[in-house]
Amino acid sequence: MSRRTGAFAVRGEVALPATLTVADLRRDWAQHRAEVVFDCATAGPQRHAFEGPLLRDVVAATRPGFDPARRKERSRFLLSVTGGDGHHALLSWAEIDSDFGAAPVLLATRMDGEWLDGPGTHLVVPSDRCGARYVSGVTDVWIGAFRAPRSPGAGVTHASGRA
Repeated sequence: MSRRTGAFAVRGEVALPATLTVADLRRDWAQHRAEVVFDCATAGPQRHAFEGPLLRDVVAATRPGFDPARRKERSRFLLSVTGGDGHHALLSWAEIDSDFGAAPVLLATRMDGEWLDGPGTHLVVPSDRCGARYVSGVTDVWIGAFRAPRSPGAGVTHASGRA
């Protein structure tokens, strides 16, 4: 995705994949504010005020591949958010879903009063004490279901050749 426009893709198990910009996020979704303090491993404590739409609202608009009425189905979905520097973070849908954790995770369009059109959208996880899941210059948001491995012993053939 282009860093000049701050564009990023929303893709994966969705009915309506999208390419969005900071301007799209400002125009098409309600903006929320989060004042956060997190520990950065390299720079120490960071204090910032972020504004932007909720990640769950933006991704929900792409119609993820689950039945919204089925809680157990929704709880199997994961999100991967990647930044321009290659850093990525994982979240569960249940973490941000209003029926579960309802974490107000943002796709920030503004930081400390400055628009992020140039640097691009930031993933902001206000409940995290450390900054490892904060992603700058988002380039990709992927959503999909976790497929659990088969149960141990189910159909496993032992080294002896016996099941």
